[in-house]
Amino acid sequence: MRFKMKLNSIKRLLPLYSSILLTIFISVVSPGANDLHFHDGVSTADIIYGDVFFEILDPPELRYSYRIRPAKDFGTPFNESIQFQDARLVPTNPLHSCVDLTNQDDIVGQIALSERGGCSFVFKTAKAQQAGARAIIITESVDKWDDSLDHLIEMVDDKMDQDVNIPAAYLLGRSGTTILRTLRKLKKDYAIVNLPINLTHVPIGKMNQPPWISW
Repeated sequence: MRFKMKLNSIKRLLPLYSSILLTIFISVVSPGANDLHFHDGVSTADIIYGDVFFEILDPPELRYSYRIRPAKDFGTPFNESIQFQDARLVPTNPLHSCVDLTNQDDIVGQIALSERGGCSFVFKTAKAQQAGARAIIITESVDKWDDSLDHLIEMVDDKMDQDVNIPAAYLLGRSGTTILRTLRKLKKDYAIVNLPINLTHVPIGKMNQPPWISW
């Protein structure tokens, strides 16, 4: 009798246990929204759709491929006409790019690197353009970056009628922070980059992603 009662209890609890196990399994194996993970039967092009990659050539400490998300509805697109070979990725001064840049001589004709906060993405792009930048990459603030909250942001127009005609893109905070801190440590004013690079047909496992990006 007792055995039968226990058996009935187990049968009643089985659906609950199955649901709990399924939830745990999904939370462990499901990929994050902004990192590259292995997907059975899904091409690299499907996973990175709409995003762009650039590579740092120098300094060697940063020699990886980086994923950026182009601005959604302002600036010009990254297309065949936008090619940067051995270009300089130059941190803006000030980094927030909410006022006129004081390192304009370094920015002219290059790619500006700015941090988030203080003003809109469009305004930062306008200030970089005003300083002569050919493109801008914006990342999370070095002081406010939180790995647990880090994700690729959809940068949208702030409707303030800023006239911007250069490409703009967002870089993960963990990557932007590492780039900025490494350049400071090495006392370098810029990194040498190629942008964009075509990784559409490169298997995900072969991509030279930074080691701090989870798979």
